[in-house]
Amino acid sequence: MQKFESHGRPAKLPRLPSFLPFSSLCALWLAGCAAQPAAAPVAAAIPAQWQAPLPHQGSLTDLAQWWQQQNDPVLVELIMAAEAVSPSIASALSNIEQARASRAASAAALLPTLDATGSLSRSRSPPINRAVQPITTTGQAGLQASWEIDLFGQYAASRDADQQRLEGSRALWHAARVSVAAELANQYYSLRACEKLLAVARADATSRAETARLAELSAQAGFQAPATAALARASAADGKRNAIGQGALCDLDVKALVALTAIAEPDLRQKLAQAPADLAPESLAPVVSVPAEVLAQRPDIFNAAREVDAAHSELGSARAERYPRLSLSGSVATAESKTGRSSQRFDTWSVGPLQLTIPLFDGGASEANVEAAKARYENAAAQYRGSVRQAVREVEEALVNLQSSAERSESAAIAAEGYDASFTGTQARYQSGLASLVELEDARRTLLAAQSAVVNLQRDRRSAWVALYRALGGGWTSDSPVPTAAPMASALSGAPRRAGAATP
Repeated sequence: MQKFESHGRPAKLPRLPSFLPFSSLCALWLAGCAAQPAAAPVAAAIPAQWQAPLPHQGSLTDLAQWWQQQNDPVLVELIMAAEAVSPSIASALSNIEQARASRAASAAALLPTLDATGSLSRSRSPPINRAVQPITTTGQAGLQASWEIDLFGQYAASRDADQQRLEGSRALWHAARVSVAAELANQYYSLRACEKLLAVARADATSRAETARLAELSAQAGFQAPATAALARASAADGKRNAIGQGALCDLDVKALVALTAIAEPDLRQKLAQAPADLAPESLAPVVSVPAEVLAQRPDIFNAAREVDAAHSELGSARAERYPRLSLSGSVATAESKTGRSSQRFDTWSVGPLQLTIPLFDGGASEANVEAAKARYENAAAQYRGSVRQAVREVEEALVNLQSSAERSESAAIAAEGYDASFTGTQARYQSGLASLVELEDARRTLLAAQSAVVNLQRDRRSAWVALYRALGGGWTSDSPVPTAAPMASALSGAPRRAGAATP
């Protein structure tokens, strides 16, 4: 029999040899009906709507062009470089090639095999009446064919399982690209935020140094106590320490980008010297309001669903192993024997045997294989449901962080503006002798903290956008292009390619 439909109805029976009794045909037909299990639906709880507030009232843009919308060519170039050298993307490409090879091998099991054989031998018979016998040379060449007919869909099910895993591996290649892009973007935004914090720290250190200089002159003139000048010197040293430490953090971010992109550090620093576009977060990508549509854009969920289908096919294959097997073989050969000046040629061919093998006893091995396949199917179904729940959580968390950072950013900006005005007033009063150095330093520390909070919230908001981009699947769809050969350097969708880079 050929493969049966997954809903349980048998396909049309092929014509079997007439020497099989009718009872055997019935037994084979009934066994085939049970070979392939019906596909059990794998349900996953998907909320009807998001609980966290949506940016831009839930309108949807093309996520595939998300990085180009940032209007930062340095970021796009670095992401392309990171994708070209990423070991995770290279591993995903390797997995695609392995899955494609497994799919080809399992499909080949459904076809006949054909082998060519050849042999050559030389021999001499024992002497007869002391007469030396001539040497006999025998050569033979032939073809041998065999075919195991897939009566109950065992090999077809294995092929289907490998096909599902091939489709899943293609989706995971896109997931690897999304992951690399998100990692690089987070590191890039971390560096840009570090540079802003460094500018704040250096401005603070310069202000403290100027205050210390003026306090030293005032103490030398006898207008301030030496302790006040010492406090000012300590504050200046503290500001210098903060600036040096912040500069070291920026250098570490650069080192991390070098590792991610494999760009030489001098070249990378030259690229980073370009002023980045500091766009408002409201220009970034929003999210659709229907969770089911969002989850359909997740390559990892697509792969989890393919694993469920593959496990179901393997369960059918394991069940088919318990049923009879039918195989057919045949050969064609030609042989020639030369003895002295005489030669003989023999041509032979054979068809058969048509062999039916019925498993009777295997010590429970086939039943154990079925139970193991059932367990793998149940595990794949559980993993799929877990992937759906995790995807919902990631989107919800990104939306919450996005909303929270937006609300806090406005308050932080107002606070920084107020503390800046307070520091300016305190500094003027200090220079007029109406405020102490302690008051000035307190106002300075408060301003520094407020300015740092503004920068950190900007970084948090960008990180929330990147997390949302990643949670949405990065614009992947089931009909997205996939690589056809490895190795291959991937590029951003819609981004200009570098010379020599290949696009899947």
